[in-house]
Amino acid sequence: MRTDSSPGTLPAREHLPAGDAGTPVLDVVIPVYNEEKDLGPCVVRLHDHLKRTFPYAFRITIADNASTDTTPQVAQRLEAEIAEVRSFRLEQKGRGRALRTVWSASDAPILAYMDVDLSTDLNALLPLVAPLISGHSDLAIGSRLARSSRVVRGAKREFISRSYNLILRGSLQARFSDAQCGFKAIRRDVAQVLLPMVEDTGWFFDTEMLVIAERAGLRIHEVPVDWVDDPNSTVHIVKTATDDLKGVWRVGKALATGSLPLDRVARPFGDDPRDRDIQDVPKGLARQLVGFCVVGALSTLFYLVLYSLFRQFCGSQIANALALLVSAVANTAANRRLTFGVRGRGGAVRHQAQGLVVFGIGLALTSGSLAALNAASSDPAHSTELAVLVAANLAATVLRFLLFRAWVFPDRDGGRPDSSTVVAGHSPSSPTYTTAPGGHQQQGPLPHRPAHQPYAQGSTMTTQLRAGEAADGTWRDATMQLQPVRPHDTDPGDPR
Repeated sequence: MRTDSSPGTLPAREHLPAGDAGTPVLDVVIPVYNEEKDLGPCVVRLHDHLKRTFPYAFRITIADNASTDTTPQVAQRLEAEIAEVRSFRLEQKGRGRALRTVWSASDAPILAYMDVDLSTDLNALLPLVAPLISGHSDLAIGSRLARSSRVVRGAKREFISRSYNLILRGSLQARFSDAQCGFKAIRRDVAQVLLPMVEDTGWFFDTEMLVIAERAGLRIHEVPVDWVDDPNSTVHIVKTATDDLKGVWRVGKALATGSLPLDRVARPFGDDPRDRDIQDVPKGLARQLVGFCVVGALSTLFYLVLYSLFRQFCGSQIANALALLVSAVANTAANRRLTFGVRGRGGAVRHQAQGLVVFGIGLALTSGSLAALNAASSDPAHSTELAVLVAANLAATVLRFLLFRAWVFPDRDGGRPDSSTVVAGHSPSSPTYTTAPGGHQQQGPLPHRPAHQPYAQGSTMTTQLRAGEAADGTWRDATMQLQPVRPHDTDPGDPR
């Protein structure tokens, strides 16, 4: 239930058709920096694997991050020799910058990337993208930490990887198991909306993208992988770890303040079975009850601690009122976000005001219970007071949930989208692809980039990038205008 949310901009997922022979369904991006030795064998091996095993048309895009060796020449040679290979060069470093730029310009409905060292066994590539093609998932990641993964690497990298993922679980409540594995894929319609929300341009790009997607309710598919560590990796561990921790702090702060427009990435009504109008099943009741009970238990403990603290300096009635007031504000804020799923600051003051009314009812119940106890016994024991307060709070809790659900955070639309909500309906026919001017392939039902693009200002840069194979089997070049998503993307000096 989101009482102050904006309409979702993503359509319901559908199975992607095989499409025309000239339409690449998969675009695999390989970001590189000074990889003149490994780039050629990597691309040849990947191309051979896709030719033998992948049932759809594909493309391999080499994204050069301002290499200073002969990597650009190697990429151009591969592009000339292999029809499905494209090369693209950026003048600034940063893996995240490269992925955002190439993914934003790609016409393929499924976008993926992998590291140039091919540490991940390529047999996991088809299982990685299959859930995206079928419409089951929005993003897919390879996981080296899954139970059935087979990983060969040193103790140092194992410790760093597991520690980093524990930090993500503890600080950002991430539920995906491996944020750093260089083996990921995303649907293009999701990327068009999600990428403008990702600020990082380096190695934290993956983590930020996954955290935002997960918080927005998108489905992330994990694939166990076979992975062998590359001993010649050029990643600067200390620098990368420091920047990642700064990114964790920045994203955690944004999530806590509600500054991320997560509703922009949310799926519309009807795609999530929990949002459907199912007869005799109240919408979201089970989820709300569980969340409310958890928040209520923590709030009760918080209240009892405060009451015991205030009781040392004042009487029972004043201590009860103060403890209940502080815990009620925290309880309303927690239920607003965790139980009823209201994000952002809109309506927060009104919700707190209504919560204080509910607090007043709870205060009347608990104060009345204390008054009755004092009338029955002139000097009741502290343990007796606590027992009476627990019983009174249980009654107040039930009433609080009913008031929260029916009055403070009501389901105003009755579980159905109103006339102002944009809903993408399911069509029995498969989506089709059309060719736009300039050779750019577009899928009919997929949305365009949302009108609100706070990061799409600044200078532009142009590069030569062939858009795909034509229906007659020939290849043609098309100049595509690529625009940095964030203004500072054109700034030099990225240490990675």
